[in-house]
Amino acid sequence: MAEPLKNSFGADVPRTIARMIAAVSPRFDEKAFVRSVLDGYDELELMPRAWKIAHVLRRHLPDDYERALEMLLASLDQQSKRRAASGMGAFLFLPHVFFVAEYGLDHFEASMRAQYVLTQRFTAEFSIRRYLERHQAATLARLAEWTADPSEDVRRLVSEGTRPRLPWAPRLRAFQADPRPVLALLERLKDDPSLYVRRSVANNLNDIGKDHPEVLVETARRWLENATAERRWIIRHALRSAVKRGEAGALHVLGFGHTPLVAVETIRIAPSRPRIGSSVGVTWEVANQASGGQRVLLDLRVHYLKANGKHSPKVFKFKTVELAARETLRFSKSLALTQLTTRTHYPGLHRIELLVNGHAYPLGVFHITAG
Repeated sequence: MAEPLKNSFGADVPRTIARMIAAVSPRFDEKAFVRSVLDGYDELELMPRAWKIAHVLRRHLPDDYERALEMLLASLDQQSKRRAASGMGAFLFLPHVFFVAEYGLDHFEASMRAQYVLTQRFTAEFSIRRYLERHQAATLARLAEWTADPSEDVRRLVSEGTRPRLPWAPRLRAFQADPRPVLALLERLKDDPSLYVRRSVANNLNDIGKDHPEVLVETARRWLENATAERRWIIRHALRSAVKRGEAGALHVLGFGHTPLVAVETIRIAPSRPRIGSSVGVTWEVANQASGGQRVLLDLRVHYLKANGKHSPKVFKFKTVELAARETLRFSKSLALTQLTTRTHYPGLHRIELLVNGHAYPLGVFHITAG
């Protein structure tokens, strides 16, 4: 099982932050700060740990928010022993972001400047959302300016921070109800030179499609006009969840709107009773029953048994296939049954379906055993 993320955010984090602040402000009580943070720290998960550090910072920094913020920002350039190789090094600045989110709402300009700096060290996607809720018009105006910023980190903040369903963050309910302000920003970024930014644009549009599938499809169709290869990638990536859900509009945009003329044959699932921790293999054939060629989209949908006895579907992206007239092709897929932090397997009956252009073809069942 994967190492819990909180283990990469251990006691070294508050100690490092304290050392960096003390280097620019000798009056900062480094030992008292660390002692206060570490009281009950081990029991907390990653995000609550970062919030606790932010709250303790408020008690140990000057009462004047803008002066406290100056000290925090001044400390950013101090030497840190944490390394980014694990992907968690930059999380050192998550408490700084939370500090701005919690205590800076009445200091708009100072806080926006701070987020501009912090997003180039880590990301300010979690804090900018508070400002979109409290100061929507002013924050949207600033984000519109930042769509042309030289820094790809700043431009990415525009799209990532406005995602209605950003992971690890409360939803932006106003933009779930009306995504037009967000779409106006994405229009400015849809041809951004950075893949880092374009991926965020696609994820934002994917979020919007979960609440407004018709807006997603209309936007995708419009963006396809005179689209570069890079913009076409954004569209495909933005439509991925809608395709998994089998939404006709999304499939049509990608050229898979037609009902497939195929037969699914020669199916084999082995072993039929795999153990938790092992794997199960699936093989099948797809026969083109049309007199001409067909381009079809193939995905697998597994209905996993949950702890409550109900089934939950999970779609695995597979491949796009060109079938010649009357051609039959054979495919296979191995499904790992190891326990993951994102998926727990339970003993019992599981079903597998093949999705062809969103249309479901049953492949069969397998029965997971405990040992």
